[in-house]
Amino acid sequence: MFFQLPDDDPGFPDPALAEEDGLLAIGGDLSTERLLIAYSNGIFPWFSEGEPILWYSPHKRCVIYPDKIKISKSMQKILNQEVFKITFNQAFAEVIRNCATTERKGQVGTWITNEMQDAYINLHQQGYAHSVDVWLADRLVGGLYGLKVNHVFCGESMFSHVSNASKAALIFLSKMNIDLIDCQLPNDHLMSLGAEMIDRELYMELLQAP
Repeated sequence: MFFQLPDDDPGFPDPALAEEDGLLAIGGDLSTERLLIAYSNGIFPWFSEGEPILWYSPHKRCVIYPDKIKISKSMQKILNQEVFKITFNQAFAEVIRNCATTERKGQVGTWITNEMQDAYINLHQQGYAHSVDVWLADRLVGGLYGLKVNHVFCGESMFSHVSNASKAALIFLSKMNIDLIDCQLPNDHLMSLGAEMIDRELYMELLQAP
């Protein structure tokens, strides 16, 4: 059973009550207050255009421990040659818009709706959301964005217009002052880079650690 969120209360039910697929609640809004409460409790919005806002808290979480990220020899060579210029928080709006518009295999449309973009750009302007920006000859060719909660970076999405650009962004992120990269849900690309699945209980311990 999932919960209908009231409009006048930004709080959430206990994430442990989420359905098997992780769906916890429906409704509410994408206000800064509600989003910050959500991420601090291991909850994130995920819905398509035309749907009500859906809030998820998976029972198993896909994460990457920074010291366990897998860097192939060919990727290390690219990093050593400094093929890409990588910046932090220099192109947040462009990164999220590219994440929204980049076509992905097996995906029709995007869950990063205009409403979502506006909400996260607002979070960025208030210092809560961040981007890693990957450049090639002064052209933005890859990147990722998400929120930092304590020592966990809650990744939302990434994109790549040239080979290895999103990998470079993720590796750059792993070198920052974080203990965990939250990837939310698994896919083959993330698992090949060293992602693993952990229980929600462990994830919450890491998320809320001072």
